[in-house]
Amino acid sequence: MSDLLEVSCENRVLRLYLNRADKRNALNIELCRALLEAFEQARTDPSIGAVLLGANGPTFCAGMDLKEVTEPGIPEETAIHEQLFTIGSHLNKPIVAAIHGPVLAGGLGLVSNAHVAFAAHGSTFGLTEIRIAMWPYVIFRSMVLAIGERRTLELCLTGRMFAAHDALHWGLIHHIVPLQEIEERAMALAVELANNSPEAIARGLDFVRRSRELSWNDAGDLARSLREATFASADFLEGVNAFREKRHPSWPSLKI
Repeated sequence: MSDLLEVSCENRVLRLYLNRADKRNALNIELCRALLEAFEQARTDPSIGAVLLGANGPTFCAGMDLKEVTEPGIPEETAIHEQLFTIGSHLNKPIVAAIHGPVLAGGLGLVSNAHVAFAAHGSTFGLTEIRIAMWPYVIFRSMVLAIGERRTLELCLTGRMFAAHDALHWGLIHHIVPLQEIEERAMALAVELANNSPEAIARGLDFVRRSRELSWNDAGDLARSLREATFASADFLEGVNAFREKRHPSWPSLKI
């Protein structure tokens, strides 16, 4: 694992912190590969129930490393960015983001792939690629899913910065908290999510992804089949029994 990504695991949460503070956590290819490797670890490791994504230093992420992308010799770069900036649609574990400071360009690609996002007071955001004659092609779809096409289009065209209260109003983030509380609050939620039924979360996230690609009627058929499978699952029966008995459930699908 690269030194550019700080990785630790506690309470079933894989904690990933961008660790390139001297470069404003710009996403060079090494850091992108490290993130994908860590997300793959989360996907395949049954002892991990959620991911907490944050950053060290005063800037969450300044976007892609412009020095690197102007140099030839990394033919797989776009493919790696495509994988990274669609990770929220493919991962079977929830991603919680803890954001602070400026969040620019590719940094918004990371935020828009989080399932729940916390931002510190004073955080600022911007799809600034148009300023360098670029369009945010690989993060456009995830931004549209997060805040809608018309708003995303306006931000892409203007490249303007916007504040945390705008990001909250549009649905890009879910909570604004004091900077000194952000990791604690985000970690607490990540732990809570990580200790829900792994089977129910994985099945639910899979339904969200698959239903986007289906017609209305086909999505309804998929929902009914998954609902029926859930009613027959051991986790659902345990959840119902735990609720009736007023105790914490012990999920059969949870492996520690």
